[in-house]
Amino acid sequence: MTASTVDAASPSSGSGGPSLTLQRTSSRIGERIIETLLAAAAGLSVVVTIGIVLALVVPLFTFFAHVSPIEFLSGTSWTASFGDKFSWDKDWGVLPLVSATFTATAIALLVAVPLGLGIAMFLSEYANQRARKTLKPVLELLAGIPTVVYGFLALTAITPALQPLLGIPNIFSILTAGLVMGFMIVPTVASLSEDAMSAVPQALRQGSYALGANKRKTTLRVVFPAALSGIIAAIVLALSRAVGETMILAVAGGNIARLTADPRDQAQTMTAFIAQIASGDAPQGSPVYYSLFAVGALLFAITLVINLISIRLVRRFRQAY
Repeated sequence: MTASTVDAASPSSGSGGPSLTLQRTSSRIGERIIETLLAAAAGLSVVVTIGIVLALVVPLFTFFAHVSPIEFLSGTSWTASFGDKFSWDKDWGVLPLVSATFTATAIALLVAVPLGLGIAMFLSEYANQRARKTLKPVLELLAGIPTVVYGFLALTAITPALQPLLGIPNIFSILTAGLVMGFMIVPTVASLSEDAMSAVPQALRQGSYALGANKRKTTLRVVFPAALSGIIAAIVLALSRAVGETMILAVAGGNIARLTADPRDQAQTMTAFIAQIASGDAPQGSPVYYSLFAVGALLFAITLVINLISIRLVRRFRQAY
């Protein structure tokens, strides 16, 4: 081979050389643009979070200048929306709102976790490909229904149906609101758990079958533990969604802030209080107006703690394949 032939075969020579260099340059520019956009999106989320924290924290100084934090966190009576809106002479104990929030959330999880995990196991391990392609989109469609529709369903259909059976004394009830909220978050638990189970390597299933295990034992003792970190993440995401749910509880849960151990009674949650007062009942600068930020900050803190716990649990049970 002569020197001229080597030169002709070189990638940097001929008509293809500059074109290839231009393509590589364009590719690098495109990657840098994408990286910049992704970094901007991540930075924007941080800025928005900081803005939310500042919007909540600044009015807290005014609220806690008149209300003791100990009274706020440990008091059992909440009368913020009663009487003179510009009077600080009220009961500011937030425990009734917190208790109703966690009661409704617990009821919702009792409904959503068993149903969601059962659906996820069926879709991942038992359903054929055709059934999976049909059922999963229909399931995820439930997540797109407006929550106010769930609220009116609980108020007009579920509560009247359960009143004679459970002795519910009022058309408003934390029990029915929690039940309907549970069905609302079923798609979250089911879809994310099914994704986690489907990501388990097929070799683990085949090894279980080779040792003589049937499908049920393989699902419960092999697939489920292997996907546990993803399942925990799905449950915690559903928990956060339930804690922050507003319209179902505002419509069907009631608007009386009281500490009760009976879920059949009506009670007011933190989000329902925020929705009620923010709709126009709180003049700007009034004590009840500042109480919105106190309740909102507490709700933000509770959600943050839940997410921090979930991160530790996911890292603890994560398995790499």
